[in-house]
Amino acid sequence: MAVDAVVFDWGGTLTPWHTIDVYESWLQTTGDPDTAVRLAEAENLLWAGSRDEQRSGTLSALLDSVGVPPTTELLRRYSDWWEPHTLTDPDVPVVFAALKTRGIRIGVLSNTIWTRAEHERIFERDGVLAAIDGAVYTSEIPWTKPHPEAFRAALDAVDVDDPARAVFVGDRLFDDIHGAKAVGMRAVLVPHSDIPPVQVGPHIGEPDAVVDRLVDLVTIIDGWL
Repeated sequence: MAVDAVVFDWGGTLTPWHTIDVYESWLQTTGDPDTAVRLAEAENLLWAGSRDEQRSGTLSALLDSVGVPPTTELLRRYSDWWEPHTLTDPDVPVVFAALKTRGIRIGVLSNTIWTRAEHERIFERDGVLAAIDGAVYTSEIPWTKPHPEAFRAALDAVDVDDPARAVFVGDRLFDDIHGAKAVGMRAVLVPHSDIPPVQVGPHIGEPDAVVDRLVDLVTIIDGWL
C-alpha cells in the first residue's frame, strides 16, 4: 500500500535524545532550590498522568500549579537552558527532502508541554519548519500519545483518512509504536533513547521496522511504496 504521509515524534526522534535532570532545569531557571524541587515534582506528576491516563498538560499550567508567575525573564531562562538539548538531528533535512521528492507529506506529533510557537521557533532555527505539512502538539489537545485521538489528530493534520497509508516514526515503544499500531499506522522505531522510568508505559509495541539513523528511514519507505 502507498505511503501518503510520515509523522514524526519530536524529542528523541527529530532531535537526538538527551538525558535531562528535571530538577537542574528548574534550578537554573528559577535560581531557587525549593521552587525547583516543587516544579520538578509537579512536572514528574504531569508526565505520570500522561503515561497512565494520556492526559495532556501545559507549561503555563505547570507553573501555575506551584504559584510561579510565567514572566518573560523566567521563560527566557527556561528556553535558554533547553536550547542545546533541542538541536535537530543532522539527518532530518536530508530525510525531509527525500520524502518530499516522493510526494509524501510530513507531520509531527509530540507529547509536549511547550507551545506551538516554541516548537516552530526551534524548527525555523534549524531550517526545517517549511517542510512540515502538519503538526500536533499535545499542549493544544486534551490527550497525549498513545491515546488514539492524538494519532487521529495527527492524521487529520497531514490530511490522511486511512491510517494504513501513514507511517509513524518514534523512539518509544509505548507512546509511539504501541499507539501508532493501535490506530492502524505502520511504525518505525528509533531505538536510542533512555526513557525515564516515570515515562515508561505498560504496553510494548512491535515496530514494523527499526532504524539506527533517521536517514535509513528512506530505504524503509521505498520498500513500502
